Amino acid sequence: MKQPNILFILSDQFRAMCLEDDPVRTPHLDAMAAQSVNLTQAVSSYPVCSPHRAMLLTGQHPSRNGVPMNLNSANQAIIPGLGLRDGLPTWASVLHDQGYRTGLIGKLHTEPVRLPEDEIHGEGRREDGKVWDAWSPHDRRFGFEFWYSYGCCDRHLTPHYWETDAPREQRTNVNQWSAEHETDVAIDFLENTPEDRPFALFLSWNPPHQPFDELPPDAPLAHYEAMSPRKLLVRGNVDHDSETGREAARIAPMYYAAVESIDAQLGRMLETLDRLDLTDDTIVIFTADHGQQMGSHGLLYKNVPWDESMRLPCLMRIPGRSGGTTPAIFTSVDIAPTLIGLAGHGDAIPSDMQGRDLSRVLSGDQDVDDDEASLYFRWPVDSDPTSARGLLTHHWKYVVTREADGTCSSILLCREGDPYELNPIDNPEVEAALARRLVQELSDADEDWEGTEWLLSKSEKPTN
Repeated sequence: MKQPNILFILSDQFRAMCLEDDPVRTPHLDAMAAQSVNLTQAVSSYPVCSPHRAMLLTGQHPSRNGVPMNLNSANQAIIPGLGLRDGLPTWASVLHDQGYRTGLIGKLHTEPVRLPEDEIHGEGRREDGKVWDAWSPHDRRFGFEFWYSYGCCDRHLTPHYWETDAPREQRTNVNQWSAEHETDVAIDFLENTPEDRPFALFLSWNPPHQPFDELPPDAPLAHYEAMSPRKLLVRGNVDHDSETGREAARIAPMYYAAVESIDAQLGRMLETLDRLDLTDDTIVIFTADHGQQMGSHGLLYKNVPWDESMRLPCLMRIPGRSGGTTPAIFTSVDIAPTLIGLAGHGDAIPSDMQGRDLSRVLSGDQDVDDDEASLYFRWPVDSDPTSARGLLTHHWKYVVTREADGTCSSILLCREGDPYELNPIDNPEVEAALARRLVQELSDADEDWEGTEWLLSKSEKPTN
């Protein structure tokens, strides 16, 4: 049986609500959704760039893969050795071993910064005093044969890249909206892949991530600028009269214009598959690394356990599988084994991948596990000394936050009937059960946490 091609597309900070209640036009994604399995409970276990990307590549949780926070020079001073660990298998390395032509185009952000070299030859030092961008050495490409990538550079109109054989000093500079340019490169990749060899391409667009004002010339900004704040921000957990709500309303037209422009690039990719007669042989996945709060719960960005940050758009167009939805909880670590399973190589999934292969659920050959769950992680950083761990199930969201002084607090939410997560529940019996399970899930994931002792105290059955 012919091995299917895989086109895995990730758009940075593209929240699930853009395909749901946000007033943004996405005609190509809508058309793809009608032909796809829509994973309505796809979640980022750690809704910030580097940790999620490391998990989706390796199928391993942060303590195992070496990326428990964003990669930059400041965080590397907090955790020496921070960065994706040498030699880890990834879905790309497994598929490459199975004969696939693998490729990465766009942002990766799992490589540690090396000073002073990366400051000199990459994006440089930002206003926050940190160096974020990094070149990936040739022996740290983790299975990607074709390489047109960078670490972390938020310059959408003047992006740069390192090509497959290029040294750190040989950077390709571009004057074009990054997502459009990367799509050009991806189309060329498809056109030049030998017909007798399957491909697995990871196309990683940075927009709609900030800077929000760096839009392509044809971005439909005026359409969204004509909308009122209450029409732009429709979720019931946004305070439109607050300072954060007003800032979210200022950002929203630019964010939505970027999302619509991303949709146009997706359309180009799908049209290319049709033109090259590859559609019937190619699995197409569209997703994100995390979302964005956009004023919900008084916040603008991410790295918090609210749905606006955690929930991901996740469409999988699988040849021979009709469109529909699945409530399966699809987590960051499930992506790698599932991609390998979808390619028909489930027997090649490395034993040290901690995620689940959900390919049989997606094909309709296996029922959704009603007892499945996702972990939630947050490590302390210089701007926020708290840490957090949590558990998301089909019915509950339970998050425990640990302050720098060691004190802990928890929030328990029922996911049914509370779409905006505004009604915390006080139920000691439910909390005890979830605390016990969280301790067990963390243990199973080889994740130690300083708040575990507090969790154990909450896990005791309450007495009447």
